[in-house]
Amino acid sequence: MRMKRWVKITLWSLFAVTVLILMAMVKAAQEKTVLKKPHIIIRVNGENAFLTEDELYSRLERKGLIYAGQKYKGLKVNATEEYLMSMSEVKKAKVFTNIGPTWTIEVEIRKPIARIFNKYGENFYLDELGCVMVPSSLYTARIVVVTGDVPDRINSKPVSKIINNETLKTNQKLDDLYRISHYVCNDELLQAQIGQIHCETNGDFILIPQVGEQIINFGTALTDQEVSDKFLKLKVFYKEAMPFEGWAKYDEISLKYDKQIVCKKKE
Repeated sequence: MRMKRWVKITLWSLFAVTVLILMAMVKAAQEKTVLKKPHIIIRVNGENAFLTEDELYSRLERKGLIYAGQKYKGLKVNATEEYLMSMSEVKKAKVFTNIGPTWTIEVEIRKPIARIFNKYGENFYLDELGCVMVPSSLYTARIVVVTGDVPDRINSKPVSKIINNETLKTNQKLDDLYRISHYVCNDELLQAQIGQIHCETNGDFILIPQVGEQIINFGTALTDQEVSDKFLKLKVFYKEAMPFEGWAKYDEISLKYDKQIVCKKKE
């Protein structure tokens, strides 16, 4: 009985040692494996492809994270993911490795909702989460354009940081612009109708439609509720008044005042 038990323990010990040796051999062989070109997957929410596979590959090459004859041991997975996440176009990034020479890079691209031209001559995009994206030479998004007295810079903090900081809320307009453009982007009627947002020096936002010659004085956009109430008023006006009054009757439609719309007729 004792002999059988000793034999079993010995066999299991030999099996465990063999497995560890094989694993070490596989690991050593894998580390010497020369990697193939990565399989790159780019997920885009919408039509705005701000990053292509070739451009992504070139950036990683220039950074020294991909190179000819690269071995598995030389692949820096964490550094590659961190570099991908540092790109303003990238929302999520993941690097997957396999046994053998194949590996995968998967990225999700941010969805822009507004293109902003500030008062310093810079231009940048604002995405659906309120983050700033640098312009791309590969693609120009067909979204609402923002012009005028915009103090925010291309290196501005995201909207999530601004709305929790009273000083930034006072000096920046990115949070207000986000409220307006996010609403427009998610409303089919307004997305087709509103082409531009202009920031006045007095703090008012002027909306410039793509149809008709009138401007829309939106006033301020300090809260989500304020923005929602004003756009609901505008949509009711479009639905109930415009079919009878016509698009050419007014120079200005003002939403500044609570629970009312003030229209200025053309001369």
